Amino acid sequence: MLELAGIIILGIIAQWVAWRFKLPAILPLILIGLLVGPIATLYTEDGAKLIEPIWNGEKGLFPGDGLYYFVSLAISIILFEGGLTLKRSEIKNVGPVITKLITLGSLVTFFGAGIAAHYIFGLSWQISFLFSALIIVTGPTVITPILRNIPLKKDVSAVLKWEGILIDPIGALAAVLVFEFISVGEGSAFTQTALIEFGKILLFGTTFGFTFAHALAFAIKKNFIPHYLMNVVSLSVVLLVFVESDVFAHESGLLAVVVMGMVLGNMNLPNLKELLYFKESLSVLLISILFILLAANINISDMELILNWNTAILFAVIVFVIRPLGVFLSTRGSGLKLNEKLFIGWVGPRGIVAAGIASLFGSKLLVKGVPGAEYITPLVFMVVLGTVLLNATTARAFAKMIGVFLTKSEGILIIGASKVSRLIGNYLKKNDRHVVLIDNNDTNVEKAKKIGLEAMSANIFSDTLTDNIELNDMGYLMALTGNSDINKFAIDKFKKQFGENGAFRLVNTDEMKDPENNPEEGLFSHTDDFIKLMDAVRKYPAIHEIDLRDKKHYDNLIDITLKDNDIVPVFTKSPDGSIEIIPANSKDFTPKGDGHKLVYLGKMFDID
Repeated sequence: MLELAGIIILGIIAQWVAWRFKLPAILPLILIGLLVGPIATLYTEDGAKLIEPIWNGEKGLFPGDGLYYFVSLAISIILFEGGLTLKRSEIKNVGPVITKLITLGSLVTFFGAGIAAHYIFGLSWQISFLFSALIIVTGPTVITPILRNIPLKKDVSAVLKWEGILIDPIGALAAVLVFEFISVGEGSAFTQTALIEFGKILLFGTTFGFTFAHALAFAIKKNFIPHYLMNVVSLSVVLLVFVESDVFAHESGLLAVVVMGMVLGNMNLPNLKELLYFKESLSVLLISILFILLAANINISDMELILNWNTAILFAVIVFVIRPLGVFLSTRGSGLKLNEKLFIGWVGPRGIVAAGIASLFGSKLLVKGVPGAEYITPLVFMVVLGTVLLNATTARAFAKMIGVFLTKSEGILIIGASKVSRLIGNYLKKNDRHVVLIDNNDTNVEKAKKIGLEAMSANIFSDTLTDNIELNDMGYLMALTGNSDINKFAIDKFKKQFGENGAFRLVNTDEMKDPENNPEEGLFSHTDDFIKLMDAVRKYPAIHEIDLRDKKHYDNLIDITLKDNDIVPVFTKSPDGSIEIIPANSKDFTPKGDGHKLVYLGKMFDID
């Protein structure tokens, strides 16, 4: 009981440490697991581990095959969640670079790392290619914390983010299929039996995943499952699919749950977001337990296997040769610059799925007596820990050194995707500014996307925005919702991260009555709240520009806007195209330099 409670407590502490110091959670989890596992044998009085997942195959937390069953079920849930995030529309829209990275780049890693492992460690071709399949996976859980505080161009962060998301289930599938080829072939992957079993795995895995995904979706849509049971029923169906598929075709369960997640993720389910949030929370808990257990299960003898120069050579080949080669081949002919390609090639930390499946498959192959299987787990753990440590400590400095680090964030994040926000966002986009609109109203988000704006459905009270690496270049924050409390909350929560150059919100009705005490973050005009803005846009849905002659001319124009509810000043635009947001104390604002324009929405006007 003490060990079980300790694992959960240590796991959650590791997750908090990772959040607090902006590290990938896998790093403190594995380090804690090593400290209470194999390393503990060096400092405990009796030379025993503080946590022993398996002891002599019979005693411990998981006697016999118990640990392998737990790992299998946990990974099935993690992979199902990964499958839920894989959208067909995203594959179509992410561009040729990401498509090539998850196809051509994966092939380069698979063959390159397999050949390297074979010749450097002398492993069989089957074991070498299982190792290379396992390290294809990067994963958003390790990339996001590393890049969260590195301001990058949207294209660079998007490539790294979507590569991690899309390659998770692809890498897992590759590893599962290679493992099955080894298992059924018993040393020879080219026998008739191996091919038949391989086909059964593909058939039952895809069939069970596809069928149960549609069955669960039908039950949800027809309200056969009460709302309060939806998450736990979904969880039980995932476990059922995994186990049942495995019964019909041994080891096809992982393929089945990935397919099930992918199918469900591409359906129009009313409660998909809620299901995904539940699975994310469950995955955090499982990951916390899983990787302490897996790291603790490694023995000193396993670590000694790779304590040599061959390990360093293999690691160097993977990080400094294979990863950059895959990136440069995948980005040929793209619009990415050389320094951007170098940075993408540098950042390739391996993730949780790689380590988890490696431990599972390595242990199973050891039981079967496959030669070289003892290298799988320690080698993959070495690559995971090494790449995470390398990227976590050097990514920021490397970005600065090669010139992809944005010294000033010019992107604009708009809270709210109403008609006012869409009008302003469209103007900013046409003037070459990176604009992102967020709203929890899916209708508003879809309307924004239809006119070509970048928009996302998000709840500002959750932490999903702070984890989004595609928002790294945001330097301005504009809260334009109709709820003044939400606007204030957005400024308080996101000002530091997304508003380094300025954070603004609409004034509310009470603040309009007292123009002498305008809030510092007030936006556009102290006489215009959300209702007046919406009314002006409803009657005059356009944004205009007018040349400014001098400060007096500007003041005269502002006087007119203060008296006319159908005109709202929003920006000033300089001759070089740069835009400056007008605050609520618009009379005190002074346009910088000559040749500026006043940008306003609503009714067109002019004065001599």
